[in-house]
Amino acid sequence: MKRLAILLLVLAVGSATATAQDKYPSKPIKVVVPFGPGSATDIVMRIVAEQMRPILGQPVLVENKPGAFGILAIEEMARSKPDGYTLQIGNPGTNVLTPIIYKKKFKIDYDKEVILVTRLSEVPLVLGATIKDFPPKTYAEFIAYAKANPGKVRYASVGVGSNNHYDMEALAKWAGIVLTHLPNKGGGAAITNDLVTGDAHVALLNAASSMGVVKAGQLRALAVMSDQRVPEYADVPTLTELGYPNAKGLWSALYAPAATPPDVLEIVRKAAVQALSSEQVATAFKQQMIRPLPSASIADAQAWNRAEVAYWKKVTDEVKIELPD
Repeated sequence: MKRLAILLLVLAVGSATATAQDKYPSKPIKVVVPFGPGSATDIVMRIVAEQMRPILGQPVLVENKPGAFGILAIEEMARSKPDGYTLQIGNPGTNVLTPIIYKKKFKIDYDKEVILVTRLSEVPLVLGATIKDFPPKTYAEFIAYAKANPGKVRYASVGVGSNNHYDMEALAKWAGIVLTHLPNKGGGAAITNDLVTGDAHVALLNAASSMGVVKAGQLRALAVMSDQRVPEYADVPTLTELGYPNAKGLWSALYAPAATPPDVLEIVRKAAVQALSSEQVATAFKQQMIRPLPSASIADAQAWNRAEVAYWKKVTDEVKIELPD
């Protein structure tokens, strides 16, 4: 009888230990960022990760893995054990456009192996214009000038097939103008510099990071790519106001391997949503002009993702861009 009691005690302790070990999260969580440090997506994740840490009781570590249109970061996440300890943050370029236009470059089945957990945020974009030998001072003047000079207005983007490449081509098609593309893989700061130097005439820029050069008079803000006016650019109309139906900012969202248990996904989602509602995130986001946009549920995230994929598939069908091999 005594031996039986000892055996039962050992089994009970072992069971309790296993349960404690199984409780998520029991170790640090890694979030892979498909861009370098200081990028808009990186900034969002670092702000949110810092506030997720006390909620989850574990560090949320940010790892930058840029390259291959976001595929390197996505595949590292998707190939990891689906236990909630490796996540990925993405934006429309990496997690919607890349799986559409570079589908053959993936070594995974993106649609089956990746799931969106929650939206995180949106950063408004500004249609900026150089002041170097470029007369237009308003959006209307820009359209008129481009129509009078087809193919002579140059616009910068962060690369062929990027979301701001497609955004500008879609806008040009809608407005009935022809622009010349100047890709620059140097990122947002590089295309802002292209406008400051006059190498390019217009570009869609991060509203926060470009504010300094706009306020300094080195660039003009012609319109805001958002569905609502930005207080810091109060006198600048939105493209929605100007009649363009697809004026979207640069969103970010959190992803996980699709085989991750639903209860773990929900823990991650709730932690991210709680972090987004914190005073610390609100203050940091305001400084960067970032708007929090959490998903109400995993189902809500999936519905939004389906609509976003449908939108970008339509854009890529209508806007023909010659992509690199």
